[in-house]
Amino acid sequence: MRRGTLRCASAWITPGIAALVCCGFGRSGEINYLANWLTTTEAWLIFPRDGEMTLLIQLLNHLPNAKLMSIADDVRFAGAGPTGSVDSIPTLVSCLKDRGLDGERLGIVAPMPYTHHARLVEALPKAAWIDFSGQMRTQRQVKSAEEIEWLRRSALMSDRSIEELTQYAKPGMTEHQLAKVIEDAYLGDGGINHIHFVITTSMHDPQGGIPRQYMSDRVVKRGDVLVTEVSTNAFGYVAQVLRTMTIGEGPTSEYQELHDVAMEAFSRIEAVMRPGATVADVMDAAEVISERGFTVFDDLVHGESQLPPIIRTRDQFRGEPPNFTFSEGQCYVIQPNVVTGDAMRGVQFGEMMHITSDGVERLHTAPRELFVLGG
Repeated sequence: MRRGTLRCASAWITPGIAALVCCGFGRSGEINYLANWLTTTEAWLIFPRDGEMTLLIQLLNHLPNAKLMSIADDVRFAGAGPTGSVDSIPTLVSCLKDRGLDGERLGIVAPMPYTHHARLVEALPKAAWIDFSGQMRTQRQVKSAEEIEWLRRSALMSDRSIEELTQYAKPGMTEHQLAKVIEDAYLGDGGINHIHFVITTSMHDPQGGIPRQYMSDRVVKRGDVLVTEVSTNAFGYVAQVLRTMTIGEGPTSEYQELHDVAMEAFSRIEAVMRPGATVADVMDAAEVISERGFTVFDDLVHGESQLPPIIRTRDQFRGEPPNFTFSEGQCYVIQPNVVTGDAMRGVQFGEMMHITSDGVERLHTAPRELFVLGG
Protein backbone atom coordinates (compact mmCIF):
# COMPACT_ATOMS: atom_id res chain seq x y z
CA MET A 1 0.00 0.00 0.00
CA ARG A 2 1.29 3.45 -0.89
CA ARG A 3 -0.17 6.54 0.67
CA GLY A 4 0.29 10.10 -0.47
CA THR A 5 2.86 11.79 -2.65
CA LEU A 6 6.42 12.99 -2.13
CA ARG A 7 6.49 16.07 0.07
CA CYS A 8 8.46 19.08 -1.11
CA ALA A 9 11.23 20.02 1.33
CA SER A 10 12.10 23.49 0.05
CA ALA A 11 9.05 25.17 1.61
CA TRP A 12 9.82 24.35 5.22
CA ILE A 13 13.42 23.16 5.70
CA THR A 14 15.37 25.95 7.39
CA PRO A 15 17.67 27.80 4.93
CA GLY A 16 21.24 26.55 5.17
CA ILE A 17 20.29 22.95 5.98
CA ALA A 18 21.09 20.73 3.01
CA ALA A 19 19.27 17.60 4.17
CA LEU A 20 17.41 16.02 7.02
CA VAL A 21 18.64 12.78 8.55
CA CYS A 22 15.73 11.03 10.24
CA CYS A 23 16.40 8.28 12.73
CA GLY A 24 13.68 5.76 13.53
CA PHE A 25 13.58 2.91 16.03
CA GLY A 26 10.25 1.15 16.31
CA ARG A 27 7.38 3.34 15.12
CA SER A 28 8.66 6.62 13.66
CA GLY A 29 6.04 9.25 12.88
CA GLU A 30 8.59 11.35 11.01
CA ILE A 31 9.71 8.62 8.61
CA ASN A 32 6.12 7.57 8.02
CA TYR A 33 5.17 11.21 7.35
CA LEU A 34 7.96 11.78 4.83
CA ALA A 35 8.48 8.37 3.23
CA ASN A 36 5.35 6.32 3.91
CA TRP A 37 7.11 3.55 5.81
CA LEU A 38 5.84 2.30 9.15
CA THR A 39 9.23 1.62 10.65
CA THR A 40 9.62 -1.77 12.28
CA THR A 41 13.03 -2.09 13.92
CA GLU A 42 15.52 0.53 12.70
CA ALA A 43 15.38 2.87 9.71
CA TRP A 44 17.19 5.97 8.47
CA LEU A 45 15.90 8.51 5.98
CA ILE A 46 18.02 11.03 4.07
CA PHE A 47 15.62 13.76 2.98
CA PRO A 48 17.57 16.33 0.93
CA ARG A 49 16.51 19.85 0.08
CA ASP A 50 17.13 18.93 -3.57
CA GLY A 51 16.80 15.48 -5.13
CA GLU A 52 15.26 12.17 -4.13
CA MET A 53 15.22 10.77 -0.61
CA THR A 54 16.98 7.57 0.42
CA LEU A 55 15.44 5.15 2.91
CA LEU A 56 17.70 2.67 4.69
CA ILE A 57 15.98 -0.36 6.23
CA GLN A 58 16.72 -2.87 8.94
CA LEU A 59 16.34 -5.83 8.83
CA LEU A 60 17.02 -7.36 5.42
CA ASN A 61 13.79 -9.35 5.42
CA HIS A 62 11.89 -6.08 6.00
CA LEU A 63 13.30 -4.56 2.79
CA PRO A 64 10.81 -6.02 0.26
CA ASN A 65 7.85 -4.75 2.28
CA ALA A 66 9.44 -1.30 2.62
CA LYS A 67 10.00 -1.11 -1.14
CA LEU A 68 6.36 -1.97 -1.69
CA MET A 69 4.98 0.58 0.79
CA SER A 70 7.36 3.54 0.68
CA ILE A 71 7.01 6.45 -1.73
CA ALA A 72 10.83 6.73 -1.76
CA ASP A 73 12.36 5.49 -5.01
CA ASP A 74 15.69 4.68 -3.36
CA VAL A 75 15.07 2.07 -0.64
CA ARG A 76 18.06 0.00 0.48
CA PHE A 77 19.21 -2.48 3.08
CA ALA A 78 21.03 -0.51 5.78
CA GLY A 79 23.81 -3.06 6.22
CA ALA A 80 25.48 -5.21 8.84
CA GLY A 81 28.63 -5.21 10.95
CA PRO A 82 31.58 -7.63 10.71
CA THR A 83 29.79 -10.24 12.80
CA GLY A 84 26.59 -9.99 10.79
CA SER A 85 24.82 -7.91 13.44
CA VAL A 86 22.81 -4.76 12.70
CA ASP A 87 25.00 -1.78 11.79
CA SER A 88 23.53 0.98 9.63
CA ILE A 89 26.13 3.70 10.15
CA PRO A 90 28.64 2.71 7.40
CA THR A 91 25.86 2.61 4.80
CA LEU A 92 24.42 5.91 6.03
CA VAL A 93 27.86 7.57 5.89
CA SER A 94 28.44 6.22 2.39
CA CYS A 95 25.09 7.55 1.16
CA LEU A 96 25.76 11.00 2.59
CA LYS A 97 29.21 11.12 0.96
CA ASP A 98 27.83 9.94 -2.38
CA ARG A 99 25.38 12.84 -2.33
CA GLY A 100 28.09 15.35 -1.48
CA LEU A 101 26.53 16.04 1.92
CA ASP A 102 29.56 15.13 4.04
CA GLY A 103 30.53 18.80 4.54
CA GLU A 104 27.04 20.28 4.80
CA ARG A 105 24.67 21.35 7.58
CA LEU A 106 22.45 18.35 8.32
CA GLY A 107 19.25 18.41 10.35
CA ILE A 108 18.79 15.58 12.85
CA VAL A 109 15.16 14.50 13.20
CA ALA A 110 13.97 12.35 16.13
CA PRO A 111 16.10 10.99 18.99
CA MET A 112 19.44 9.58 17.86
CA PRO A 113 21.47 7.29 20.15
CA TYR A 114 24.65 8.91 21.44
CA THR A 115 26.86 6.14 20.07
CA HIS A 116 25.38 6.56 16.58
CA HIS A 117 25.82 10.33 16.69
CA ALA A 118 29.43 10.00 17.88
CA ARG A 119 30.26 7.66 15.00
CA LEU A 120 28.66 10.02 12.46
CA VAL A 121 30.60 13.00 13.82
CA GLU A 122 33.84 11.00 13.60
CA ALA A 123 33.12 9.74 10.08
CA LEU A 124 31.97 13.15 8.77
CA PRO A 125 34.13 15.72 10.59
CA LYS A 126 33.21 18.57 8.24
CA ALA A 127 29.45 18.13 8.59
CA ALA A 128 27.48 20.29 11.03
CA TRP A 129 24.69 18.48 12.85
CA ILE A 130 21.65 20.58 13.80
CA ASP A 131 18.70 19.37 15.89
CA PHE A 132 15.67 19.77 13.59
CA SER A 133 13.21 17.72 15.63
CA GLY A 134 11.23 20.71 16.89
CA GLN A 135 10.76 22.15 13.41
CA MET A 136 9.69 18.74 12.18
CA ARG A 137 7.05 18.47 14.88
CA THR A 138 5.77 21.92 13.86
CA GLN A 139 5.56 20.79 10.22
CA ARG A 140 3.52 17.76 11.24
CA GLN A 141 1.04 19.77 13.33
CA VAL A 142 -1.30 20.87 10.54
CA LYS A 143 -2.87 17.87 8.83
CA SER A 144 -3.64 17.53 5.15
CA ALA A 145 -7.08 16.36 4.05
CA GLU A 146 -5.56 12.93 3.40
CA GLU A 147 -4.11 12.74 6.91
CA ILE A 148 -7.49 13.69 8.39
CA GLU A 149 -9.06 10.76 6.54
CA TRP A 150 -6.53 8.35 8.07
CA LEU A 151 -7.35 9.79 11.48
CA ARG A 152 -11.04 9.22 10.76
CA ARG A 153 -10.24 5.57 10.09
CA SER A 154 -8.33 5.33 13.35
CA ALA A 155 -11.21 7.00 15.20
CA LEU A 156 -13.73 4.59 13.69
CA MET A 157 -11.69 1.55 14.72
CA SER A 158 -10.99 2.93 18.20
CA ASP A 159 -14.70 3.65 18.66
CA ARG A 160 -15.48 0.09 17.64
CA SER A 161 -13.32 -1.13 20.52
CA ILE A 162 -15.41 0.92 22.93
CA GLU A 163 -18.61 -0.45 21.39
CA GLU A 164 -17.35 -4.02 21.74
CA LEU A 165 -16.42 -3.45 25.38
CA THR A 166 -19.94 -2.22 26.09
CA GLN A 167 -21.28 -5.44 24.55
CA TYR A 168 -18.92 -8.03 26.01
CA ALA A 169 -17.26 -6.73 29.21
CA LYS A 170 -18.79 -8.59 32.15
CA PRO A 171 -18.01 -10.14 35.53
CA GLY A 172 -15.75 -13.16 35.33
CA MET A 173 -13.51 -11.84 32.55
CA THR A 174 -9.88 -10.99 33.17
CA GLU A 175 -8.26 -7.74 32.06
CA HIS A 176 -6.31 -9.75 29.48
CA GLN A 177 -9.61 -10.88 28.00
CA LEU A 178 -10.78 -7.27 27.87
CA ALA A 179 -7.64 -6.48 25.85
CA LYS A 180 -8.59 -9.22 23.39
CA VAL A 181 -12.05 -7.66 22.96
CA ILE A 182 -10.41 -4.30 22.23
CA GLU A 183 -8.00 -5.63 19.61
CA ASP A 184 -10.42 -8.03 17.94
CA ALA A 185 -12.63 -5.04 17.11
CA TYR A 186 -10.19 -3.65 14.53
CA LEU A 187 -7.64 -6.30 13.52
CA GLY A 188 -9.83 -7.52 10.67
CA ASP A 189 -9.89 -4.01 9.18
CA GLY A 190 -6.11 -3.54 9.19
CA GLY A 191 -5.81 -1.63 12.44
CA ILE A 192 -2.71 -2.04 14.61
CA ASN A 193 -2.67 -1.62 18.36
CA HIS A 194 -1.12 1.68 19.35
CA ILE A 195 -2.27 1.68 22.96
CA HIS A 196 -5.03 0.22 25.04
CA PHE A 197 -4.68 1.32 28.64
CA VAL A 198 -7.20 -0.20 31.04
CA ILE A 199 -7.89 -0.31 34.74
CA THR A 200 -10.61 -2.25 36.52
CA THR A 201 -11.19 -1.74 40.22
CA SER A 202 -14.04 -1.85 42.71
CA MET A 203 -16.00 1.39 43.00
CA HIS A 204 -16.54 0.53 46.67
CA ASP A 205 -12.87 -0.17 47.46
CA PRO A 206 -10.92 1.51 44.64
CA GLN A 207 -7.26 0.69 44.14
CA GLY A 208 -6.40 3.22 41.46
CA GLY A 209 -7.81 5.88 39.16
CA ILE A 210 -5.45 5.84 36.17
CA PRO A 211 -5.60 3.36 33.25
CA ARG A 212 -2.61 1.02 33.24
CA GLN A 213 -0.29 0.29 30.36
CA TYR A 214 -0.18 -3.46 31.01
CA MET A 215 -3.18 -5.64 31.69
CA SER A 216 -3.34 -8.10 34.59
CA ASP A 217 -5.16 -11.34 35.32
CA ARG A 218 -7.50 -9.52 37.72
CA VAL A 219 -11.05 -10.82 37.36
CA VAL A 220 -13.76 -8.27 36.66
CA LYS A 221 -16.48 -8.18 39.33
CA ARG A 222 -19.91 -6.66 39.73
CA GLY A 223 -19.51 -3.18 41.17
CA ASP A 224 -16.27 -2.50 39.27
CA VAL A 225 -15.41 0.55 37.26
CA LEU A 226 -13.65 0.04 33.92
CA VAL A 227 -11.60 3.01 32.69
CA THR A 228 -10.21 2.87 29.16
CA GLU A 229 -7.90 4.77 26.81
CA VAL A 230 -7.79 3.35 23.26
CA SER A 231 -5.79 4.36 20.17
CA THR A 232 -5.75 2.25 17.03
CA ASN A 233 -2.94 2.79 14.52
CA ALA A 234 -4.31 3.35 11.01
CA PHE A 235 -1.20 3.44 8.84
CA GLY A 236 0.72 5.56 11.32
CA TYR A 237 -2.15 7.84 12.32
CA VAL A 238 -3.70 7.47 15.77
CA ALA A 239 -6.89 9.02 17.05
CA GLN A 240 -7.82 8.36 20.66
CA VAL A 241 -11.02 7.71 22.59
CA LEU A 242 -11.36 7.54 26.38
CA ARG A 243 -14.44 6.27 28.15
CA THR A 244 -15.50 5.01 31.58
CA MET A 245 -17.88 2.11 32.28
CA THR A 246 -19.37 0.54 35.38
CA ILE A 247 -20.03 -3.20 35.66
CA GLY A 248 -23.33 -4.65 36.87
CA GLU A 249 -24.57 -1.54 38.64
CA GLY A 250 -24.66 2.21 38.22
CA PRO A 251 -21.90 4.53 39.37
CA THR A 252 -21.52 5.42 43.00
CA SER A 253 -22.12 9.06 43.86
CA GLU A 254 -18.34 9.64 43.97
CA TYR A 255 -17.79 8.22 40.49
CA GLN A 256 -20.81 10.02 39.10
CA GLU A 257 -19.42 13.32 40.37
CA LEU A 258 -15.97 12.60 38.92
CA HIS A 259 -17.50 11.81 35.54
CA ASP A 260 -19.77 14.87 35.58
CA VAL A 261 -16.75 17.09 36.21
CA ALA A 262 -14.76 15.35 33.44
CA MET A 263 -17.58 15.91 30.95
CA GLU A 264 -17.99 19.53 31.99
CA ALA A 265 -14.25 20.18 31.65
CA PHE A 266 -14.26 18.48 28.25
CA SER A 267 -17.19 20.61 27.04
CA ARG A 268 -15.61 23.85 28.26
CA ILE A 269 -12.28 23.04 26.58
CA GLU A 270 -14.03 21.97 23.37
CA ALA A 271 -15.84 25.31 23.31
CA VAL A 272 -12.63 27.40 23.42
CA MET A 273 -10.47 25.36 21.03
CA ARG A 274 -10.43 27.26 17.75
CA PRO A 275 -7.83 29.03 15.61
CA GLY A 276 -6.08 31.68 17.70
CA ALA A 277 -6.86 30.06 21.06
CA THR A 278 -4.00 29.77 23.54
CA VAL A 279 -2.82 27.33 26.18
CA ALA A 280 -4.09 29.81 28.79
CA ASP A 281 -7.59 29.61 27.27
CA VAL A 282 -7.57 25.83 27.68
CA MET A 283 -6.33 26.01 31.28
CA ASP A 284 -8.97 28.62 32.10
CA ALA A 285 -11.65 26.27 30.74
CA ALA A 286 -10.28 23.40 32.84
CA GLU A 287 -10.38 25.32 36.13
CA VAL A 288 -13.68 23.63 36.93
CA ILE A 289 -11.68 20.52 37.88
CA SER A 290 -9.81 22.19 40.76
CA GLU A 291 -12.86 24.26 41.68
CA ARG A 292 -14.73 21.01 42.37
CA GLY A 293 -11.89 19.69 44.54
CA PHE A 294 -10.30 17.31 42.03
CA THR A 295 -7.14 17.19 39.93
CA VAL A 296 -5.78 15.34 36.88
CA PHE A 297 -3.09 12.72 36.71
CA ASP A 298 -2.80 12.34 32.92
CA ASP A 299 -2.29 15.06 30.31
CA LEU A 300 -5.36 17.22 29.81
CA VAL A 301 -4.80 17.97 26.10
CA HIS A 302 -2.18 16.72 23.67
CA GLY A 303 -1.64 16.65 19.93
CA GLU A 304 -1.97 13.65 17.65
CA SER A 305 0.83 11.18 18.48
CA GLN A 306 1.81 13.39 21.44
CA LEU A 307 2.63 16.43 19.31
CA PRO A 308 2.93 19.59 21.44
CA PRO A 309 1.70 21.40 23.33
CA ILE A 310 1.12 18.91 26.13
CA ILE A 311 -1.27 20.78 28.41
CA ARG A 312 -2.14 20.12 32.03
CA THR A 313 -4.12 22.13 34.57
CA ARG A 314 -2.75 25.30 36.16
CA ASP A 315 -1.81 23.49 39.37
CA GLN A 316 0.29 21.07 37.29
CA PHE A 317 1.57 23.47 34.62
CA ARG A 318 4.73 22.25 32.87
CA GLY A 319 5.31 24.98 30.32
CA GLU A 320 4.24 25.66 26.74
CA PRO A 321 5.81 26.46 23.36
CA PRO A 322 6.55 30.20 23.10
CA ASN A 323 3.88 32.26 21.33
CA PHE A 324 1.79 29.18 20.58
CA THR A 325 -1.77 29.46 19.28
CA PHE A 326 -4.00 26.73 17.90
CA SER A 327 -4.44 26.62 14.12
CA GLU A 328 -6.92 25.27 11.62
CA GLY A 329 -6.05 21.72 10.57
CA GLN A 330 -4.49 20.65 13.86
CA CYS A 331 -5.81 17.60 15.74
CA TYR A 332 -5.84 17.37 19.54
CA VAL A 333 -7.05 14.89 22.12
CA ILE A 334 -9.06 16.43 24.96
CA GLN A 335 -8.90 13.91 27.82
CA PRO A 336 -9.63 15.06 31.38
CA ASN A 337 -8.52 12.19 33.65
CA VAL A 338 -10.30 13.58 36.70
CA VAL A 339 -9.08 11.97 39.92
CA THR A 340 -9.31 12.44 43.66
CA GLY A 341 -6.32 13.97 45.40
CA ASP A 342 -4.89 10.55 46.26
CA ALA A 343 -5.48 9.33 42.65
CA MET A 344 -7.27 6.23 44.00
CA ARG A 345 -10.57 7.11 42.32
CA GLY A 346 -10.65 8.41 38.77
CA VAL A 347 -12.32 8.45 35.37
CA GLN A 348 -11.29 9.16 31.80
CA PHE A 349 -13.44 10.93 29.26
CA GLY A 350 -12.29 12.30 25.94
CA GLU A 351 -11.55 11.97 22.25
CA MET A 352 -9.64 13.55 19.38
CA MET A 353 -10.91 16.77 17.79
CA HIS A 354 -10.07 18.41 14.46
CA ILE A 355 -9.70 22.20 14.63
CA THR A 356 -11.62 23.88 11.81
CA SER A 357 -11.89 27.53 10.74
CA ASP A 358 -14.50 28.32 13.39
CA GLY A 359 -14.20 25.65 16.10
CA VAL A 360 -13.75 21.90 16.25
CA GLU A 361 -15.06 18.87 14.37
CA ARG A 362 -15.65 15.49 15.98
CA LEU A 363 -13.69 12.62 14.47
CA HIS A 364 -15.23 10.05 16.82
CA THR A 365 -18.76 8.73 17.07
CA ALA A 366 -18.64 6.86 20.40
CA PRO A 367 -21.52 8.05 22.62
CA ARG A 368 -20.50 10.71 25.11
CA GLU A 369 -21.64 9.09 28.30
CA LEU A 370 -20.71 6.99 31.30
CA PHE A 371 -21.69 3.46 30.29
CA VAL A 372 -23.48 1.15 32.71
CA LEU A 373 -22.93 -2.44 31.59
CA GLY A 374 -25.27 -5.25 32.57
CA GLY A 375 -27.09 -3.20 35.17
